[in-house]
Amino acid sequence: MRGVAWRDEGRPVRADPADTMRLPWDTGERATLPIGVRLEFTVQDARAVEIRYRATLPGPTDALRDLAHGFALWDRHGVVRELYTEPAAEAVVRIELPGGPGPFTVHPPEAQSPLILGVRGIGGRIAPAPPAPRWVVHGDSITEGWWSTRPAHGWPAVAGRALGWDTVNLGYAGAARGELATAEQLAGLPADFLTLAFGTNCWSRVPFSAPLLYETTRAFIELVRQGHPRTPLLILSPLLRPDAERTPNKLGATLGALRDAMERATRDRIAAGDERLALLPGRDLLGPEHLADGLHPNDSGHRTLGLAVATAVRRAGFGAG
Repeated sequence: MRGVAWRDEGRPVRADPADTMRLPWDTGERATLPIGVRLEFTVQDARAVEIRYRATLPGPTDALRDLAHGFALWDRHGVVRELYTEPAAEAVVRIELPGGPGPFTVHPPEAQSPLILGVRGIGGRIAPAPPAPRWVVHGDSITEGWWSTRPAHGWPAVAGRALGWDTVNLGYAGAARGELATAEQLAGLPADFLTLAFGTNCWSRVPFSAPLLYETTRAFIELVRQGHPRTPLLILSPLLRPDAERTPNKLGATLGALRDAMERATRDRIAAGDERLALLPGRDLLGPEHLADGLHPNDSGHRTLGLAVATAVRRAGFGAG
């Protein structure tokens, strides 16, 4: 299993189960979904893989990606096949393999919150894929992958494949407003690389002023740095959101002003000597044609964003591949 941050009685979760009382309810709710959790393996003569699992439909769901209930098999070049499944108390899915050693990745149906009970090769052996650098990504619904049509199409998955990294997706739809309890959880989580991509929900869902987001960004980075003083850290500021760019929120801040505050806080920290910190301004990474609903990227937008992040990571000297 790859992309696992924490486990709660064996089930992968995306917030520390020992520290949920300090989190907003929407963060805790989204953290129950195993976004980005997947199987990665190599093949030794096996012609198929069987996965025994238990799945139900939990409370928080994403209407678009719920249409794609199924297990998707990927190789280095892209998707090989998809098998559509129904929630089940316990079931087995058999996925035929195309031949070759792999590595292969199986993306399970995230919206069914599946618990993998067992995996075995048919006609031969399978083995865990070689370990990869661990990349922890924190953000909101855009990071969680909303409006991508498949789990493998979200931008963190796209960037992780491009970089050859083990992506751990800590995107929380409707949340990710710089909660300092989340920063402390990130500080305690093993990571070789880190990316923070929040701020959009600070415009309307819980309105921030520009000075408040500046100080929140500074505090968030400081807390993360207490656990990761030298870990490469990339800040991705909010993406284009046409309805919010010049529209004041209840505290008088436009999204443009909030983005400027977040970028200024990051640059100030870099200027103060944080050599392992980098900034990727988000405003011009996507155009209106990349937005499915004026906010969330479509599949093309997620791919464009993922490749832009991978490029920025390499330019900053953080890339592993």
